[in-house]
Amino acid sequence: ALFAAACRIGAVVADRPAAEADALERFGANLGIAFQLTDDALDYAAPGNDRGKNVGDDFRDGKITLPVVLAYQRGNESERAFWQRTLERMEQAPGDLEEAKSLLERHGTIRATVDRARDYGAIAQEALRGFADGPVRQALSEIVEYAIERTL
Repeated sequence: ALFAAACRIGAVVADRPAAEADALERFGANLGIAFQLTDDALDYAAPGNDRGKNVGDDFRDGKITLPVVLAYQRGNESERAFWQRTLERMEQAPGDLEEAKSLLERHGTIRATVDRARDYGAIAQEALRGFADGPVRQALSEIVEYAIERTL
């Protein structure tokens, strides 16, 4: 919602047509979802602290994000018990973060989350279709690409 409002407000302040404000709001909403999904993936897959995200913060805080939900759904009984212990009951032991990362890798949930982010990114890009090509539209398009590809 924050991304949607931030993108819409420029059109409102500039007294642009409602269709443009709506398109920018759709752009922002979908960019925001893509950004959040990527952020969720980075918590387990960031290539280091150079991306502004410390690996494992969401795990240590007990946050249940899309990669975890997918791993839980795809996991066996023992794996689901692991997620319940570590995230629901917050009973975390040394090595649990590595086990979590292993489960996410085994079930392909980081890739699935990034793929979902790409889907939302495509929707955001589509919202820009009604605007003329130029440096502003190009910059907005590049923001979408960065928000998703920062995982690589």
